[in-house]
Amino acid sequence: MKKIKKIKIKLNGKIKAIDENCNIINLLNDLKIPLKKVAIELNQEILDKKKLKKINIKNNDKIEIVHFIGGG
Repeated sequence: MKKIKKIKIKLNGKIKAIDENCNIINLLNDLKIPLKKVAIELNQEILDKKKLKKINIKNNDKIEIVHFIGGG
């Protein structure tokens, strides 16, 4: 059985270990975060939601996920 390598990223300021071949969509699914209610920043660049499946996460990437909150 092949062992899955882990990489370390910084997610919203905290170190997190994830699978090496993870993309942004996989990460959001694992965290149970609905795509419609967030903005995602990778290494200080806001990501286009249409391209998230193609963006693989690399070791030491910095990801910020910002939730939209309604109210008045």
